Amino acid sequence: MRPLFLALLAGAFAASLAAAPPAVPHADKLDAVPARMQKFVESDDLAGAVCVIGRGDGVVHESAVGFRDLAAKAHMQKDTLFRIASMTKPVTAIGIMILADEGKLSPDDDVAKHLPEFTGQMLAGEKTADGVALKKPGRPVKLRDLLTHTAGLANYPTGVSDVYTKRNRTLAETTLATALQPLQFEPGTRWSYSNPGIDALGRVIEVVSGQSYESFLQKRVFEPLGMTDTTFYPTKEQTARVAVTYGKDKYGKLVAAVNALLDLPPNPKHPVPAGGLVSSGADLAKLYQMMLNKGELNGKRVISEKAVAEMTKVQTGDIKTGFVEGMGFGYGFAVVREPKGVTAVLSPGTFGHGGAFGTQGWIDPVQNVFCILLIQRTGLANGDASPMRQALQELAVEAIKK
Repeated sequence: MRPLFLALLAGAFAASLAAAPPAVPHADKLDAVPARMQKFVESDDLAGAVCVIGRGDGVVHESAVGFRDLAAKAHMQKDTLFRIASMTKPVTAIGIMILADEGKLSPDDDVAKHLPEFTGQMLAGEKTADGVALKKPGRPVKLRDLLTHTAGLANYPTGVSDVYTKRNRTLAETTLATALQPLQFEPGTRWSYSNPGIDALGRVIEVVSGQSYESFLQKRVFEPLGMTDTTFYPTKEQTARVAVTYGKDKYGKLVAAVNALLDLPPNPKHPVPAGGLVSSGADLAKLYQMMLNKGELNGKRVISEKAVAEMTKVQTGDIKTGFVEGMGFGYGFAVVREPKGVTAVLSPGTFGHGGAFGTQGWIDPVQNVFCILLIQRTGLANGDASPMRQALQELAVEAIKK
């Protein structure tokens, strides 16, 4: 029995070492994260938050403060789920780049090569009393234009514009509605944040892969990375763990926001590639660690190093992009070109994305750190420039600096 006992003890010790978070130079800065986030809870800016900080070798901090549901007095937990909204966009871009790795498409392809409904799409010209003159654009829209928000696509028209709350149209239907509208500017000449453009990429994934958009990402991204709580359609058990989204009333108090921008109705038809994912801090940490490790995690490669490099470098030249100063855009990711303001502590080349409900996720490959902020707030002046994001990033960078 003694050898067996020693073997079990050694195994348990090895497992505990494997599970231990990597050491950081200034761990006290990580210990300060919950208290800093708690201040936002106490000031009624947030109901609660989940924060995750990690490096290429793993998660170094994970914490939850406040409440998932104020009315129910349900505390925020580390496994609470969040509607990450536009943080879905880079995931859709990862799907496109997986297909590029396989030689099934290229970012330089015309969109019409894969979605014929975009053939002959016109450009809106001069407006007159009788209507809008149409003309042929200088070139067709390419996949890279959709990936960088430089395609010039119009927003969804009446009859489709409520699809994110009703979820009553298919990707094929919304993509057709987009293709039938004239472009608003010459492709590649300006930056205009485009949800229909990212949704169209979701449709490209379906057509090229022969699978539904949701199934493709499940099999090629979520399952290999062990992202068991990341989904477009949460189960009943998962729905019970989704944090309530809050806005502020006229008195400055937090109140539950009803049907805010995106909804989770029963039996949805549309996954919303531009913003439909529900996820957790632990799951997103796996995704971001994979990107920090140039496409691979725990021996499983999701995308090539070349694809990661293309996604995370500025593809928009000198065009002004993003929601804070000093930004460029890669494929699906915003990229810090010149650190300033909220990005001041980050390195040039840091990449990431925010979401409509205040969620943020940023990866700094130079300093080898990623930060995930999960909250559910509407009405923030600018989620990308929120004081919550800035506070988390500053503590994270201070903790890992040597």
